[in-house]
Amino acid sequence: MNDPEIRARLYPLLTGGVYIDELPTGTTRADVVHVTEAFMHGYEVKGDGDTLQRVENQLRCYAEVYDFVTFVVTEKHLAKLLPRLPDWVGVLVAEAENPVLRQHRPAGYNATVQRAPLAALLWVEEVKQFLLARGLAGASTLRQREVAQFLRTTHTISLSSLAQYVRERLMARLPERLALREERRAERERLAAIRARRRAAKTRR
Repeated sequence: MNDPEIRARLYPLLTGGVYIDELPTGTTRADVVHVTEAFMHGYEVKGDGDTLQRVENQLRCYAEVYDFVTFVVTEKHLAKLLPRLPDWVGVLVAEAENPVLRQHRPAGYNATVQRAPLAALLWVEEVKQFLLARGLAGASTLRQREVAQFLRTTHTISLSSLAQYVRERLMARLPERLALREERRAERERLAAIRARRRAAKTRR
């Protein structure tokens, strides 16, 4: 099974809130992130054609920002992947003969989320607005690395308030993401029509 086939089985499970494909997360991208008012759940998809070379880095990045993390894999990867995951990481298994993803184990709550990596899911201007609203004078003049350093060392900004703000901002972008998805779909259809016309022209020659 490949990535698109697995995602097609994952999306119906993501009820409430929004889901985001390919969300930049640290030094990697989370394949799918389910964002609701209460939590963020990061999903990493491993199809038959994928490798496990980046698992450690992906897991490190996800553990810094997501309340829950689940790897969605085919049977091919399961035995080698499990020893590399901590117990709190969930595992779903995609089987070609089963239209529903099989839960190998549920995701547990992740207690290792950190403020600076979490804030990095947003644009730096959004983070500055958050800091200004909480009385940090001069936040508007901070550079990106200075914002990150402040969030790593401050005791005045609670993780829970920042996490709520991040979720709200990511969910607020839904109309923009839907419009972009529609543009991409239309472009795929346009290119497919061009290829079909070219193939038809070749067969007539």
